Amino acid sequence: MKFASIILLVVLSISLYAQRPTSNPVTKINKRPKLVVGIVVDQMRYDYISKYYAKFSENGFKKLMNQGFNCKNTNYNFAPTYTGPGHASIYSGTSPAFHGIIGNDWFVREKNKTTYVTDDSSVQTVGVGSVNGGKMSPRNLLSSTIGDELRLYSNFKSKVISVSLKDRGAILPGGHLSNGSYWFDSGSGNFITSTYYMKELPKWVVDFNELHLAEKYLSQPWNTLLPIAQYTESEADDNPYEGLYSGETKPIFPHNLPAMHSKNDFGIIRSSPSGNSIIKDIALAALKGEGLGKGDFTDLLAISFSATDYIGHKMGPQSIEIEDTYLRLDRDLGELINYLEKNYGKENIILFLTADHGAAYVPSELIDNKMNAGYFNTKGFGDSLKSHLLKTYHDTNLVSSVINNQIYLNHKIITDKNISLKEIEEEIASYSLTFAGIANAYPGYLLNGYSYKNKMALLIQNGYTIKRSGDIALFLEPAWLEELSPTGTTHGSAYSYDTHVPLLWYGGNIKAGYSCEPVEIIDISPTIAALLDIMAPNASTGKPILSITN
Repeated sequence: MKFASIILLVVLSISLYAQRPTSNPVTKINKRPKLVVGIVVDQMRYDYISKYYAKFSENGFKKLMNQGFNCKNTNYNFAPTYTGPGHASIYSGTSPAFHGIIGNDWFVREKNKTTYVTDDSSVQTVGVGSVNGGKMSPRNLLSSTIGDELRLYSNFKSKVISVSLKDRGAILPGGHLSNGSYWFDSGSGNFITSTYYMKELPKWVVDFNELHLAEKYLSQPWNTLLPIAQYTESEADDNPYEGLYSGETKPIFPHNLPAMHSKNDFGIIRSSPSGNSIIKDIALAALKGEGLGKGDFTDLLAISFSATDYIGHKMGPQSIEIEDTYLRLDRDLGELINYLEKNYGKENIILFLTADHGAAYVPSELIDNKMNAGYFNTKGFGDSLKSHLLKTYHDTNLVSSVINNQIYLNHKIITDKNISLKEIEEEIASYSLTFAGIANAYPGYLLNGYSYKNKMALLIQNGYTIKRSGDIALFLEPAWLEELSPTGTTHGSAYSYDTHVPLLWYGGNIKAGYSCEPVEIIDISPTIAALLDIMAPNASTGKPILSITN
């Protein structure tokens, strides 16, 4: 009996010990940062951060790379890769198939016309700017964003502010519940918004506009930051693959910005590094004017640098102009990061930097170097397709539009003529393959339900939504662009030069390091949600990046 009592006492002791609360609970609640800063660089190829590394300062890209975490294998999981879909996907955590932003423009069958991604005729311009420049809102965005979820979680006590040169670069990251989304108006040189958000600009934006920074930035020619001989990573300054600025006869430095703008047209700032600098300026003004990160709840500031895209389209990725733009952007980033650390402390912020898409090399340059590349004539293709359909179906009006490498059919005429939609989709897809530069064509009925195993087809499918997308999607060969200009570049494909983008993380609880594990752009918002212990956006299909959250 004595032995049995001892055994019982030991068992009870073990049981009671097991029920004691542990000092290291299984559930970990993250310390929330004061501020999340999202930075999107428009048209930034992944390789720019290594290509220009030696010339970067210690305070911008290098600091993010060396003291933050570098997700080296980050890609878009859909096509087309444009500004609107890119920004929407970063902040919604899902692809166009679910958030509905399938392009910067798309054809609307019900209205028989093309619409712009943020067009909204029900709102008006707020601020001194062009009448139509402010008729914009996020109403076309079907899903919530990480900012929306932050606002809902905090019972609308968190603040969300977004700024960009482009309206879509400010509106889509800000989401539906933004406290203020502001974009640049070329006619006035001011930042404006719409009545979707507010009835009048806050004082800090009015004060910012009264500084007339656009005019000041454009008062000096654009010359290189460093001696031009040091730009060894780029093509010669004078080469046939770069476009011309207004009034120029050669694409060379210096670019005479003062001669390219007038009292009523400040648009040239978009195509100069100063376009990024003025976004840095208004971002700093927003931090101060809104008191971001100073309240009891986490705030979000979304910044989109767009001058890189305008310059890239005109000059291409091998130009000295692009290299100089990134060297200057690096200095702007350094100023922004320094302000954040000084006023909040690194431990109280989470910052990420990525891009809305990459860019192709200039096809004419590749052709001259005996590589496969080309230019796809969309209009010529559309005219030829109509002629083919006239012979086959005796009608020239079966195609309503060709846009974003997608063919929209006139469903009413097809129904009235008792033509099978599936049959005509297959006929057009087959006919399309006879054209140079088209690698494949996908009928809409397959994109809407068929499970593709081919990666490129899957990316097109992820960018497809039946209510807004076309009936046939065209897929071009590598380095073929849907533009005819032999200078400059563009983007939109499912190839790595468009999908592979930087993703850098920095701030509190972000360990220094890097990973080559595959990451998708739709993983960014779920990662932020995990760090903040809030819900991911309501249509999110991404997953938290374990290298960041663990």
